Amino acid sequence: MPSLRDYRRRIRTDQNIGKVTNAMSLVAGAKMRRAQQAIAATRPYARKLQELLSHLGAMPADDPSQLPPLLRRRPIQRIEIVHVTPDRGLCGGLITNVNRRTGQFIVQSASPVSVVTVGRRGRDFMVRFGREVRGTFTNLGERPSVLDTLAISRLVIDDYSSGYCDAVYLSYTEFVNTAVQRPAVRQLLPVEPAPIAKTHLTGYIYEPDPTTVLNALLPRIVEMQIYAAVLENIASEQSARMVAMKSATDNANDLVRSLTLDMNKARQASITGELLDIIGGSLTFTD
Repeated sequence: MPSLRDYRRRIRTDQNIGKVTNAMSLVAGAKMRRAQQAIAATRPYARKLQELLSHLGAMPADDPSQLPPLLRRRPIQRIEIVHVTPDRGLCGGLITNVNRRTGQFIVQSASPVSVVTVGRRGRDFMVRFGREVRGTFTNLGERPSVLDTLAISRLVIDDYSSGYCDAVYLSYTEFVNTAVQRPAVRQLLPVEPAPIAKTHLTGYIYEPDPTTVLNALLPRIVEMQIYAAVLENIASEQSARMVAMKSATDNANDLVRSLTLDMNKARQASITGELLDIIGGSLTFTD
C-alpha cells in the first residue's frame, strides 16, 4: 500500500499537470478565435473569386484548345496531393483522422500518388507510409499570410503545368465548429468552375479578353484555396487542442480528488492503527 508521502507526491504531480493543461487550453482558445477571424476575413474574397471564375467558365470559348493550362483536363497518369497537418501534437485525434483519410485516398487511387506535405506530422506519417514526398513545408506559424504559402502554390502549379502530375488534390482538416473538425480531400487542379444558373448570368465584357483574365485569375484562386486550407487547419488544430487540454485538466482534477480520498483513508487507517497499538500497550501494562 502506498505511503502518505507517495500519495502527496502523486497529488502534487497531478496538480501541476492540471495547471499546465489548463493554461494550454486557455492559450489554444485565444489562438482559435484569432484563426476564426482570419478565416472569416478570407471567405468574402474567395467567394468573389469563385463567382468571377464561374462567370468566365460559363462564357463560350472560341477555341477550346486555347483554354488556360490550369483548366485543361487530361488522362490521369499521376496524382499529387497537398497534405496539410499541424506541426505539433497534443490535439486529440485530429492528426490521426486527417492522416487516415489521406492514406485511404492514396490506397484507393488507381494512379501513383506523390505528396507535398505542409506540417511535420503529415511529413512524418508519409515517410513512415513509404510515399514519395515531393516537397515539405513546416513552421508556417500560427498567423501565416498569403506570402508564406506562395512557395506551396508555385510548386503545385509548376508540377501541373509541366505535366509532372495530371491532377492535384488538397487534404486538410475543415473547421466546422469548436467541437467538430472534419478531414476533407478536395480537388485543386484542374480548376473546376462552380455551376451557375442561367438566370444569374450577367453580360460582362472582359478586357482584353476572357482567356487573358482567366490566365491571371487561376493562379490567384489556387493560392487562395491553399491559404484557406492552411487557415482551416490552424483553427481546427487550436480548437482540438483546447478541447483535449480541457479534458486533460478535468481528468487531472478527478485524479487529484480520488488520490486525496485514498490518502485520507490511508491516514485514517494509520491513525486508527496507532491508537490500537497505544490502547493495546496500556492494557498490557495494566494487566
